[in-house]
Amino acid sequence: MRAVDIIIKKRDKKELTSQEIEFFIRGFTNGEIPDYQASAFAMTVMLNGMTSHETKDLTLAMAHSGQVLDLSKIVDVVVDKHSSGGVGDKTSISVMPMVAACGLPVGKMSGRGLGFSGGTIDKLESIPGYRVNLTTNEFKQQLKEKGIVLTGQSLDLAPADGKMYALRDVTGTVPSIPLIASSIMCKKIAAGATAIVLDVKVGLGAFMETLDEARKLASLMVDIGHLAGRKTVALLSDMNQPLGNAVGNSLEMIEAIDLLRGNAPVDYLEHCLHVTAHVLVVGGRAKDLNEGRALAEKCITDGSALEKFRVLVQAQGGDVAYVDDVNRFERAKYLEVVNAPRSGFVSQVHARIVGEAAVTLGAGRTKKGDPIDRAVGFIIHKKVGDGVEAGEPLFEIHSNDETKLKAAREAVLSAYGFSDEFVSPLPLFYE
Repeated sequence: MRAVDIIIKKRDKKELTSQEIEFFIRGFTNGEIPDYQASAFAMTVMLNGMTSHETKDLTLAMAHSGQVLDLSKIVDVVVDKHSSGGVGDKTSISVMPMVAACGLPVGKMSGRGLGFSGGTIDKLESIPGYRVNLTTNEFKQQLKEKGIVLTGQSLDLAPADGKMYALRDVTGTVPSIPLIASSIMCKKIAAGATAIVLDVKVGLGAFMETLDEARKLASLMVDIGHLAGRKTVALLSDMNQPLGNAVGNSLEMIEAIDLLRGNAPVDYLEHCLHVTAHVLVVGGRAKDLNEGRALAEKCITDGSALEKFRVLVQAQGGDVAYVDDVNRFERAKYLEVVNAPRSGFVSQVHARIVGEAAVTLGAGRTKKGDPIDRAVGFIIHKKVGDGVEAGEPLFEIHSNDETKLKAAREAVLSAYGFSDEFVSPLPLFYE
């Protein structure tokens, strides 16, 4: 069996066998199959797709490329929540402490930014000292002692996905449904989650721009979860505009921490409460969504969610002073407030354009291994459905480079649409 023959077979739109997929993933993991062949494989999948059977085989091959954790001797139930990626989506940073504060153990491996979509790990690294490279033993010990872990992908858990994930970001293969589904679900299976809530983004700033695409991805991941014996639920949520107001690593960290204090943009708060309620139900902590939401609201008002986040940060070596005082987060050299060019109602804030502008500022990567500027980004003051007067603040830019600031200003202004007639706010969730 040769890697090139597998690539050719997929190029010619033929279905791969379980043995061929396992051979390719094993060879890629141990270095026998080089990056350039893995990149070619990813592109054939991007262009020609995979059957559901192939995708399930790919997921399981990647999950079993390293250790698969059995956490049943440590805790009865381990919950995980995953987003398929979007702009301003810092949900995990708020939701996971809320869930843990409600008594459900949380063990989560997150990824770095992909393309215009920000990554949870990049955001958490805005806290000095926060370790995102826990070993498997550290993962298990912290889950047992603290009830919450939020780390990057361990080298011995789904290592094939860690390598493939980095390649996808720089080879134009991020939007592939089979690659997204297998990447997300192999980490969940490998990390030992027994109950999973998937937040599948839909819209202009998502990898799935239509409801049909999102349904396909969601159904595929739920099927994979059930095949692996995990309770799995998928939500379809809006990503036509950024979620919340903050876009950029440190700025999003501040907004996520502010939510745990009960101070957050309404759309972001509602999103987090709804997702948390679903996690509590699928994890058996709440009997229905109403009870789940009540528990979620309580852990914010009584301060237990914020305290759980402090426990998480401290356990992973982060400086808790940044949680206690968000003014400590790194700030950009230049801050410019951009005012509305006209009066009316906001009809669009194109999330992808905002996300790509954030990458231009340095908040994301244009090639593998690029450094991240954690201080840069945007605060979006006006969202779809908001009324606005000419000259009123529309958004603000945080930049460390004047030339990049100018380009970002023009880009984000182009992301806005206006109407003379009233515009309804966008829904937060579709299904």
